[in-house]
Amino acid sequence: MESNEVANVQYDRWNEDNINMNVEPPQSPAMRVYNRVCNGSTGVVVKAAGALGALVAVYIMGYLTGYYVHVCSC
Repeated sequence: MESNEVANVQYDRWNEDNINMNVEPPQSPAMRVYNRVCNGSTGVVVKAAGALGALVAVYIMGYLTGYYVHVCSC
């Protein structure tokens, strides 16, 4: 006898009244991208790269701000 726990769609051929159509609804493309990019080891890499990019952007903004503050004041 087969286990019915593996499949989402279950059909008992001996009893036609016992048909279970519990199929998960399809995910939107945005949720599929989110699940792929933001979870697991790929998510850790993406978050680390984003944090490094933000750190570099703040450093460059601070450098430019300090440069213009010291150049413009006489």
